[in-house]
Amino acid sequence: MSGNRRPATEAEAATLASAIRLRIIRLTLHEPLTNAQIAAHLHRDPATTLHHVRRLVRHGFLEALPARPGPRGSTEIPYRGTRLSWSLDDAGRDPTLAEAMLQAYLDEVTEVGVAALEQSRLAVRLAPADAAALRAELAALLGRYSALPEPPDGEAVAVYLSIYPAIPDRPR
Repeated sequence: MSGNRRPATEAEAATLASAIRLRIIRLTLHEPLTNAQIAAHLHRDPATTLHHVRRLVRHGFLEALPARPGPRGSTEIPYRGTRLSWSLDDAGRDPTLAEAMLQAYLDEVTEVGVAALEQSRLAVRLAPADAAALRAELAALLGRYSALPEPPDGEAVAVYLSIYPAIPDRPR
């Protein structure tokens, strides 16, 4: 892609190769959530969710915020996404991670419902240089918006982008 992105380490790529962990990262980007809140959002068992949260913290994708009082005298720890996953270049080229990204997207779309989507589709035949330019422009556009400061009253928006062969190459 571009900018100051770097390749994912093997441990980072393995950590991201889970649709559940990708969804946890997205859930905690705009609002810190406790493990119990994350588990409730995902309709998962809190113990299983904690395993994923701890792995994300260990590899820098989540940060634990200061503990705070919880219900009935308990202590709870909110977690916030660090945006590390966006600083990794070409992480989506790993087949396992790419499949996890697609599954996370499908899970999220299922949760919000198709009616909430703004969709468009494009299928064109481009010269190799133009196809490369399209990819670079899309990467630059997403990078520009990801670098903007997030206003507290801003609209949370998610984008999933996939470029794929419109027609598989066939022998001529």
